[in-house]
Amino acid sequence: MSTITDTAPQTHELQVRTDPAGKPLAIRQDDQIWLVDPDTNSQHWYGRDAWWDTRRTAAVGSGDLVSTEYWRVQVRLGSSSALRTFTLRRNPLSSQWLLDSISDADETTDDE
Repeated sequence: MSTITDTAPQTHELQVRTDPAGKPLAIRQDDQIWLVDPDTNSQHWYGRDAWWDTRRTAAVGSGDLVSTEYWRVQVRLGSSSALRTFTLRRNPLSSQWLLDSISDADETTDDE
């Protein structure tokens, strides 16, 4: 059986429920609720936005304009469903999460 990686559009609206520390616990996508598997390790990192390409300007003191937050979490629809890996992104100064990618759980790497 081959596995296929699905790339989600960056404008895809997500609702992400987090714990007090900001770690995702559940994700609502396409009217389905995906639960983050507590027995798997979630990966969290920050990347840098290419501000020179976007030509965004901001007033002094308006906050961090370059740090993009990422989470890679393993999720499932129910206790008997297969694990999937979601990579989530939140752009600088945004409260909206975006879905970068969805893949089968066995396709993940420890590169980050």
